[in-house]
Amino acid sequence: MKTLKRRRIENKTDYSKRLKLLKGNVPRVVFRKTNKYIIAQYVTSEKTQDNIEIGISSKKLINYGWPKEFENSLKSIPAAYLTGLLMGKNIIKEKKQTPVLDLGMMRALKKSRAYGFLKGVVDAGVKIPHDKKVFPEESRIEGKNLKEDFSEFFKKIKSNVEKNA
Repeated sequence: MKTLKRRRIENKTDYSKRLKLLKGNVPRVVFRKTNKYIIAQYVTSEKTQDNIEIGISSKKLINYGWPKEFENSLKSIPAAYLTGLLMGKNIIKEKKQTPVLDLGMMRALKKSRAYGFLKGVVDAGVKIPHDKKVFPEESRIEGKNLKEDFSEFFKKIKSNVEKNA
């Protein structure tokens, strides 16, 4: 009988997926969703040790004009897209190698926050392999489906990110 590793039991690490990513010798963009924020990291691995070169949280969007009344929605699809855009701009600015997306133990559901994040990275100019069918609709990315229309704030924040990142 095989004994499972502690991190697998806690649903934190899929070791077979991690081994495939490490054998590929390609940097990864790690996407994680917490209860309050979205966290993105550009990670390179050397001899199974991860080195985080760029780390961004959706909390940083407050510096780009995210409104205080929407501070509790920093894990929404618009926040994921803008965090991805910010991450993509930083990858290009620092002239990093093209990464692959690492979702970890998250389920890869179409039109979810993870793919909203990926669309932001791709729109920034990073050439990550993807299928356009999995991206959320533009209306969801801009926040038109929220209780209050967020699209005006979204356009302003997006222009700030594109100028200042």
